[in-house]
Amino acid sequence: MSKAEWENNEEIQIFREYLRIPTVHPNIDYTDCVAFLKRQAASLDLPVDVVYPVNEANPVVVMKWEGTEPELPSIILNSHTDVVPVFPEKWTHDPFSADIDDEGRIYARGSQDMKCVGTQYLAAIRALKASGYKPKRTFYLTYVPDEEAGGFFGMREFINGDYFKSLNVGLSLDEGSSTLDDSYYVYYAERTGWHIRFKISGTAGHGSILLPNTAGEKLNYIVDKMMGFRASQVQTLKDDKSRFYGDVTTVNLTIVQGGVQRNVVPALIEVVFDLRIAIDVDLVALEKQIRDWCEEAGGGIEIIFEQKDEFVPPTKVDDSNPFWTAFEGALKEFDVKYHTYVCPGNTDSRFLRAIGIPAIGFSPIRNTPILLHDHDEYLGADTYLEGIKVYTKLIAAVGNV
Repeated sequence: MSKAEWENNEEIQIFREYLRIPTVHPNIDYTDCVAFLKRQAASLDLPVDVVYPVNEANPVVVMKWEGTEPELPSIILNSHTDVVPVFPEKWTHDPFSADIDDEGRIYARGSQDMKCVGTQYLAAIRALKASGYKPKRTFYLTYVPDEEAGGFFGMREFINGDYFKSLNVGLSLDEGSSTLDDSYYVYYAERTGWHIRFKISGTAGHGSILLPNTAGEKLNYIVDKMMGFRASQVQTLKDDKSRFYGDVTTVNLTIVQGGVQRNVVPALIEVVFDLRIAIDVDLVALEKQIRDWCEEAGGGIEIIFEQKDEFVPPTKVDDSNPFWTAFEGALKEFDVKYHTYVCPGNTDSRFLRAIGIPAIGFSPIRNTPILLHDHDEYLGADTYLEGIKVYTKLIAAVGNV
């Protein structure tokens, strides 16, 4: 297709309109976004609700496509409406212009993460309705806020309310990620997130004295142990090329705080580590190991879990899950390569899986640089249109389970 053909394509026009709405952290105003989604629902003749699970500043928009057997558990097509901050000086295009270049690349924050999926759902339903297809199961398209900030003002509370419970959800589809080759990634689980703050106390005094049992010595011990654990995971990836990033535990030092003056040995140093723990790790044993390291370092170390997620069982991706069988069958019918993985990051799917709802993360983006949260985020127009075709098959398949 030519640039003019891309620009005149109705589905790409809708996508670009969505991208131009700056639902960017912090302090997001979702007013224009809600209005846009209401217009899209009207164009598809879908009833729409706006609910506020936490406060008026964080709306959840829900569209309903009723199935022929509405008593069956429903399917939600979930996407988040918020996007991460931008540094415009690092972009070659305005991050909310949705410019198309001569190669068909659509530049905008949210083009990959994940406004593309939100409008691909709409386009797929438009195509299915035009073909006369009617799903057996009811679909709910849920557009949620705050995912990029943890989902605490969005999906986490939405699932606890009576409105969500009334939807009788049996399956959730949500975001995945782009791939560099011609295959797709399908995510069936997420690692367990821990953010650990170590408050390390020790002997304080003058910087000219070799004091015993200082916070700095203990800090060195803890950092050495944690980074040694990190190195073991790096080595695992090197030794086994079949492993994916989500198959190992990531350990990253993110904050170091302490000291009052350069010639004073501090009484307290704090360090924070971000852990994303692989699904085959014994969480009880890991916590015990970390606490043992604190004692070995000399004691006087307080551990604060600023985030301590519980283990969430993965969604089954085998013949025991009829939704997966239908999903996989549609991918095979489309004749594309795909791989099932544990998602390296966190998405709203973890909240659904935690309450026993199967959730599959999938973004139909391949042969594309991974630019989620990066400068000059873009999605190719032809890739976007191909994704609509893929989702058309997927929605039709799972809708008739």
